[in-house]
Amino acid sequence: VQLQASGGGLVQAGGSLRLSCAASGSTFGRYYMGWFRQTPGKDREFVAGIRWNDGTSYYADSAKGRFTISRDYAENTVYLQMNSLKPEDTALYYCASARGNIAATGRRWVDAWGQGTQVTVSS
Repeated sequence: VQLQASGGGLVQAGGSLRLSCAASGSTFGRYYMGWFRQTPGKDREFVAGIRWNDGTSYYADSAKGRFTISRDYAENTVYLQMNSLKPEDTALYYCASARGNIAATGRRWVDAWGQGTQVTVSS
């Protein structure tokens, strides 16, 4: 599977952004999709995930109440709506496709990554 992420940018604190991740290629083994983020010198951390077949969503504590993950099953696309953005949300955001629940297992079962899209939130 190939993943193409888009939608990052520069926004002021309190603003919103919507990330998109379009998947192409084989859907075999794609049980979960989601988003991670990474800042320089830190590990890539889980942000939000969605179970592909039924849309069940999962969130890191930092994202709960502010971010919403969704998917368009027919378009093979997953979205991350980010509201009330904070400067600490600034990071490179990666979409991921996985064989296991990324909320529980992190990167362990990820088998494809998008190229990363930069989100910068100014104070």
